[in-house]
Amino acid sequence: SQLAQLASMTVIAVDTGDLSVIEKLSKTGHVTDATTNPLFVSQAGLSGDPRYVAFVDEAVSYAKGKTKDVDDGVALAIDRLAVNLGKEILQYVKGYVSTEVDPRLSFDREESVERARRIIKMYEDEGIDRSRVLIKLAATWEGITAAEILEKEGITCNLTLVFGMTQAVACAQRKCRLISPFTGRIHDWHKADQGKDVWEPEEDRGVVECSDMFRYFKKFDHDTICMPASWRPSRGAGYELDEIRALAGSDRMTIPPNLLAMLDECDDKLERKLEPVSGAKDCKEKEEWGGGMMDEKEFRFRLNQDGCTTEKMSQGIRAFVADTEKLEQAIRSKF
Repeated sequence: SQLAQLASMTVIAVDTGDLSVIEKLSKTGHVTDATTNPLFVSQAGLSGDPRYVAFVDEAVSYAKGKTKDVDDGVALAIDRLAVNLGKEILQYVKGYVSTEVDPRLSFDREESVERARRIIKMYEDEGIDRSRVLIKLAATWEGITAAEILEKEGITCNLTLVFGMTQAVACAQRKCRLISPFTGRIHDWHKADQGKDVWEPEEDRGVVECSDMFRYFKKFDHDTICMPASWRPSRGAGYELDEIRALAGSDRMTIPPNLLAMLDECDDKLERKLEPVSGAKDCKEKEEWGGGMMDEKEFRFRLNQDGCTTEKMSQGIRAFVADTEKLEQAIRSKF
């Protein structure tokens, strides 16, 4: 199947918080990691499914035992719920699980660092080594520099909501373990901006951006993993796998269950599109941005000049905050 072919060249994560689906997919041998986000944690916390209700109840009980302050308790319970979900996921996958810091801290480096340390301590108290957890942070300047601090402590990070080279390069230069560029959402922005509905996959702006990130990392010997996420059909309905196929060979990908099923049902030959050695040669950049270490002024200016990244990152943070606030309301009712 194309799923098996893809797994031979790219490490595959499943993008879901549904434990039954993760368990099933892990048995295929093709899916080794899982990613979660505030939407998945919120859905789990609000689902009413007995398995998830138990996670919520434990999280609330844990938080009440640690603090008498309601606001602090609610925040701790939300983090604990994410850890409970992650711990369960790690029973089924042999690689990483990603757990996100509260997205409302996306512009607070110091508090993001503290919350990440707290999340990792909770995992370690449950007997889970920090090497199996990726702390997810939005790729704002504050998120990237928080990750720089955490990586030096052996806390590996997944910088999410990446929409352009400015974020990708800053993450790599600060030695972040992994980035999640949102291929499909980049496509959405350019589709709307240019009023163009149908794109050839290799011209799809999401594919172009993710390919450029991969090539830059290989040319300049950055160890940061490029893990595209979020997928759209380049050529419209019926071509749902266009972007995935066009990025075959990327270091990693995180893919939702419905698209993994489509790959599994297709037996056509899958051509490798990205490869480290040729990727390094194909990189168009002559030298490293910012002389090898972009500073905050250059980062912010480049970000401002990139309409897609500026708008999509803001939109993404707002959406994750809304999901977190829904969950917070439900958790608060238990205090």
